[in-house]
Amino acid sequence: QVQLVESGGGLVQAGGSLRLSCAASGRTFSPYAMGWFRQAPGKEREFVAAISWGGATLRYADSVKGRFTISRDNAKNTGYLQMNSLKPEDTAVYYCCTARDTATILARGVASWGQGTQVTVSS
Repeated sequence: QVQLVESGGGLVQAGGSLRLSCAASGRTFSPYAMGWFRQAPGKEREFVAAISWGGATLRYADSVKGRFTISRDNAKNTGYLQMNSLKPEDTAVYYCCTARDTATILARGVASWGQGTQVTVSS
């Protein structure tokens, strides 16, 4: 089991940027994909982005393409989500997750979830 801790959330004005981090610990010796989901109040949790173990495969939701960038540093067991040109509709709790590959993340076959970090974008 992999334990995940997100950080980097906060309050930002529309058009601003934030970088979220996701630190993994525990059974991190096996290759795993990492991903981000978000959940706004009253809405279902939705997929945001995913990255394969080596970084060659990237997946993004249409709503964040061109604005968000997912990356990872396997030496640090940490994943990142760089969020630029933020919009009020990006306001949500952001969760990182792991799975065996990006397809499994997209299929929501997630193995581990973090506790979430709040992102609030003011207009």
